[in-house]
Amino acid sequence: MSDDTANGMANPEAGQQPAVRMQILAQYIRDLSFENAVAQKGLPGGEVQPEINVQVSLDARKRTPDHQFEVIMKFRVSSNNAADKSPLFLCELDYGGVFHVEGIPEDQMHPFLLIECPRMLFPFVRRIISDVTRDGGFPPFNMDPVDFVALYRQELARRQQAEKPADVPLS
Repeated sequence: MSDDTANGMANPEAGQQPAVRMQILAQYIRDLSFENAVAQKGLPGGEVQPEINVQVSLDARKRTPDHQFEVIMKFRVSSNNAADKSPLFLCELDYGGVFHVEGIPEDQMHPFLLIECPRMLFPFVRRIISDVTRDGGFPPFNMDPVDFVALYRQELARRQQAEKPADVPLS
């Protein structure tokens, strides 16, 4: 076994896959909004028991330079009072990353971009949402980790369901 193979580096001359290379070139907030309904309308009467709902969507696209991709994560965090369903706050964040990715087979690129890239960006998103909710007058919301594999599978299942032709009875 050669030293390169023993170190986990692929040897292209031996017909093996080249090593995967991923680099985050840039990260940025594309859009951010926070609405504090409590401050706008006043405190709801009675005890406040917040219910928090988190929605996540992902998008990826190829950029003009070779091996560059942009991944956009969209988070919508809303909180309502459990007692009367009155809104407490709404936080919406679109967070992007530009990645240089090499060594991934074409048929595996889509799941890689929508699973591994968001996994790298998530800690930054979590901190931003925590800071914004705290700065907005609420306890900081420390979002639970997102299972990007499950999210990817759900989206695949949704797309397959949408592509199925409707069952039309034959007359």
